[in-house]
Amino acid sequence: MVDERYVQEIVASVVKSMAGGTEKKQKGVFTSMTEALAAVDKAYKELKNYTVEQREKMISKIREYTLNEAENLAKLGVEETGMGRVTDKIIKHQLVANKTPGTEDLKPSVYTGDRGMTVIEMAPYGVIGSITPSTNPSETVICNSMGMIAGGNGVVFNPHPNAKRTANYAVDLVNRAVLEAGGPENIVVSVENPTKESSDEMMASPIVRMLVATGGPGVVKALLSSGKKAIGAGAGNPPVIVDDTVDVEKAAKDIVAGSSFDNNLPCIAEKECFAFENIADDLIKYMTENGAYLLKGEQVEQLKKVCLVEKDGKYGINKKWVGKDAGKFLKEIGIDADPRLIICETEEMHPFVQVEMMMPILAIVRVKNIDEAIEMAVKAEHGCRHSAHIHSKNVDHLTKFARAVETTIFVKNAPSYAGIGAGGEGYTTFTIAGPTGEGLTAAHSFTRSRRCVLVDGLHIV
Repeated sequence: MVDERYVQEIVASVVKSMAGGTEKKQKGVFTSMTEALAAVDKAYKELKNYTVEQREKMISKIREYTLNEAENLAKLGVEETGMGRVTDKIIKHQLVANKTPGTEDLKPSVYTGDRGMTVIEMAPYGVIGSITPSTNPSETVICNSMGMIAGGNGVVFNPHPNAKRTANYAVDLVNRAVLEAGGPENIVVSVENPTKESSDEMMASPIVRMLVATGGPGVVKALLSSGKKAIGAGAGNPPVIVDDTVDVEKAAKDIVAGSSFDNNLPCIAEKECFAFENIADDLIKYMTENGAYLLKGEQVEQLKKVCLVEKDGKYGINKKWVGKDAGKFLKEIGIDADPRLIICETEEMHPFVQVEMMMPILAIVRVKNIDEAIEMAVKAEHGCRHSAHIHSKNVDHLTKFARAVETTIFVKNAPSYAGIGAGGEGYTTFTIAGPTGEGLTAAHSFTRSRRCVLVDGLHIV
């Protein structure tokens, strides 16, 4: 069991540090990137002597610690970043603990024949450098750590500066779990104050053999320019289509649940909706009955002025409003209500449709038919090929949209989070690598294929 007193000390120290006090020294967290790299290099060399079974024990212990400290992690994340909802972040940590693959994801293959036997196994890269976001700071650290350790790697993190305390709490948690399972010290490391300079040092270090980033296009571009093997999880603007063959009430409930989850921070969440004209009124009605608040007319323009900024005729998000509760937006424009989600009707080219909002705001566009819906949805997705969703019982509609949008995740008749295993089948991840093609990353993503050939032996047929 986790030492509850130790947990309380860590929570108190992090809260104290937020108020300007002195932070308790955390395991795996170093003053400089140079120190962090040296420590994880040493730990990785030790890890090479551990068996796969021993690595799996480390993963199991990380699962246990994450479940026990999910509430602490969720509260710290919301308190430090000001984004998201504690209840939803608890669910995200539980999802990480329960559905992140471990060593079972490493599947060898064998070829045998007249000339002998060839075995292909998945081997570690070595030390992996990982850049993590402010939107899912501890979730990404823990999920990546589990997959990377399962693959036999060491990990050095350069967290987003705005979520460094939460991310480093997670680094400390992973190290405590690994040590209790008998693993090496500092197999996962980070820096107290991550900067661009520390990130550059990490990416340039010969110790680091592979790079993984979860973030915006700038971060992904930097990784792909590094000259090293890189996995990039980029942005998305996932559309959702609702046709006239569905159970409209269920579709409305599912979309509100997915789009409002953690205040729309997940990159897979429904960001804009294209609804058939003949069911749009019912869809909106049922949405308002399931936690959504409908804005009309001038209220929509008032909200736009709050959450968007304009420069040279182009709109972008007002970052200080990312991940805030819907009620705070409404209060800002003089409305006293506290819904899960704000909805409004707009035209196709409205910035609420074309900009990835990452706020609990969902624009609804009326469409005549599936062809118009798909054309608009593909345009709004901007070729990110990240995620897209549809509510339909028409197989032709499902197939046509899936082929047109070409996203890594495609969810049918469910909330968006079913795409990462929450209420749907399959494993979870918080690094969804669309730009580099790995898709939903897991332990196998952080390994390299090695072939061992024995000629004229060990085949028995």
